[in-house]
Amino acid sequence: MKQKTGLLELIGYIDPADLAYQDWVNVGMALKHEGFSAADWDAWSRRDTGRYHAGECARKWETFRGNGNPVTGGTIVQMAMERGWVPKQGHELDWDDVIAEDKDDLVVVDRSWIEGKEIREPKVWDPVKELTTYIETLFGTDEKVGYVTKVWERDGRKLPSKGCFDRTARQLLQALSRCKSGDIADAVGDYDPEAGAWIRFNPLDGKDCRDENVTDYRYALVESDSVDLEKQNAIIRELELPVACLVHSGNKSIHAIVKVDAADFQEYRKRVDYLYKVCEKNGLKIDRQNKNPSRLSRMPGIMRNGKKQFLMDTSIGKPSWDEWYEWIESINDDLPEPESIADVWDNLPELSPPLIENVLRQGHKMLLAGPSKAGKSFGLIELCCAIAEGRKWFSWYCAQGKVLYVNLELDRASCLHRFKDVYDALGWAPEHLENIHVWNLRGKSVPMDKLSPKLIRRAVKKDYIAVIIDPIYKVITGDENSADQMARFCNQFDKVCTELGTAVIYCHHHSKGVQGSKRAMDRASGSGVFARDPDALLDLIELELNEDILKQEENKAGCDACAAFLNEIYDDWEEDISPDAVYSFVQMLAYCEKKLDRNSMPELKKAVEKAKKKVQEMSAWRVEGTLREFPKFAPVNLWFDHPIHHVDLSGVLGDIQPETEKPAWQKRKKTPEERKKEKEDSLRTAFDASDLDGSGSVKISDLMTYMGVSANTMKKYVDGSKEFRRGNGIVFRVSKGKSDT
Repeated sequence: MKQKTGLLELIGYIDPADLAYQDWVNVGMALKHEGFSAADWDAWSRRDTGRYHAGECARKWETFRGNGNPVTGGTIVQMAMERGWVPKQGHELDWDDVIAEDKDDLVVVDRSWIEGKEIREPKVWDPVKELTTYIETLFGTDEKVGYVTKVWERDGRKLPSKGCFDRTARQLLQALSRCKSGDIADAVGDYDPEAGAWIRFNPLDGKDCRDENVTDYRYALVESDSVDLEKQNAIIRELELPVACLVHSGNKSIHAIVKVDAADFQEYRKRVDYLYKVCEKNGLKIDRQNKNPSRLSRMPGIMRNGKKQFLMDTSIGKPSWDEWYEWIESINDDLPEPESIADVWDNLPELSPPLIENVLRQGHKMLLAGPSKAGKSFGLIELCCAIAEGRKWFSWYCAQGKVLYVNLELDRASCLHRFKDVYDALGWAPEHLENIHVWNLRGKSVPMDKLSPKLIRRAVKKDYIAVIIDPIYKVITGDENSADQMARFCNQFDKVCTELGTAVIYCHHHSKGVQGSKRAMDRASGSGVFARDPDALLDLIELELNEDILKQEENKAGCDACAAFLNEIYDDWEEDISPDAVYSFVQMLAYCEKKLDRNSMPELKKAVEKAKKKVQEMSAWRVEGTLREFPKFAPVNLWFDHPIHHVDLSGVLGDIQPETEKPAWQKRKKTPEERKKEKEDSLRTAFDASDLDGSGSVKISDLMTYMGVSANTMKKYVDGSKEFRRGNGIVFRVSKGKSDT
């Protein structure tokens, strides 16, 4: 009840009249998601007297049916904060609460000291000159200009029509030059003196006046009608916005036509969002309905309800978007000052102690990369156990301390069972389980830029020496092939390291295609940032086992099974057999047949068969590393004996090359049946990992992301499977297949 009451209070900070249609809808969707009624949304919407229609909320409410990415109460929290609401200090945050940015971030204007700047209406007014200056400032002579002088009425309001959009700036300027007595109606047509007239500030293609008809994303509109006019004028100038034209609307707002010079619509949206964010941080409450590039603004040189729409100024503030952006960022720069190395030469700071011996320091970042079936998640769980107990992981000793395992993929029960299975398989006594904390987020994960502040808040007093995030594809923000987007994504790991003083360790999958011929740092999927960002990169690549090695391992497993069986019965059996014979399964079996009674042999043979079958299920892997703080280590060869990895101490894997590094004549061609089984197993693994709610259906796009394949390849995998079917962008499981692993 407390949460519901709080959200109703928060929407009081949001004026529906100021919202674009989609933002209004988002409020409704968030209210429904949080358990409110259509009546709550309707009561709030009535505040927009100009656009409110009885019954519209109830009709729209019925269309909100939810999806996998719902609009939640966090949207309302964010909107309220953008409009001045400040959360109480020290309250307990819910999952969807927004962690506020530093209140001084992007702030230039001291609102407590800002004084209004007087606006002087022109005494000698030349409408033709004003509109001429406006057009010459914003448009090239051959660019087409959109404007509106005709209106239509709805609910007593006069609204702009579609208007004209096929005249060039040259044609308008010529028409203006011929106007008599300063009446610009001769150039643009008669207008309603009560409503005024409008003009679009970006050039059009002459076919229509929609966003897609904009030919150059040059300008954006900054308008606020809830701040005193003189304060609007002062804030716009104090912010040094790169204003091309500043127009008085003839009512309660100033229209600033701001240079954004975006290359395309996507960049335009980003720059306008940034622009509005800066304005709002500095006390200029923005009308966000004006953010589209084909938006109408007030035309200077026009009368509106007895008041002038006039040109206040041109070319003020910074000369370009880039210069303004750099200026804003520099003012808010919280970077440390450069230091002279001479000042610290005799008193160098201590290096962070190692977390993983000769691999990773505490407070640094590590990436574990590899293909599916490499047991990466088991490897990270093994690492958690090794840190908790202060023991060896693979071939490296670990510092002992507390570790947080962020589980994004497994259901809670499966995850916890894995920890117990790993401890049992390692043969370790769980003496320090209190050092392992698990944060189960399957089905609740959010993008990393939202997750990192939530993680920091929960971990800040826990003294973790390592945070392990498994896997990162669940929290990636942006295109993993984009270097700049992935650089911003990886910066979130730096934030966690810095704020908590902990190491951050995460895993990622290989890209599609052959890997053996690539360097270890080039195998991870997506941008090269993944490989170059962490302080340590450990990469797993599979080693193909030949028949000789498998026979050798089966011989060893058989010998071990015989020895274990004999140890249960006899204390001194090794005195009856030669030292060499204990390494030969044939001789060990012959010895057992003589030593054991007939009733024991069937049980022994079962144990031997079980041991040999386990060998067939084992896979072999090579760990290669790229390290920033330590010398490069020799490759480490591992056996993955589910659920744990163990180092190959015999050296039998040392001479094996990854399959893709072998000459073509050495490679064994896989049979069609083997290739089909591999595809089926890969699809099953991806499906099980992506079916978060256990519904038996997964978006095909999620499978593509997990497997790193194209849409066509994904469809071929599904169409060739007996276990799965697809339709309407969804993959369904129609029968339960069996895996050999």
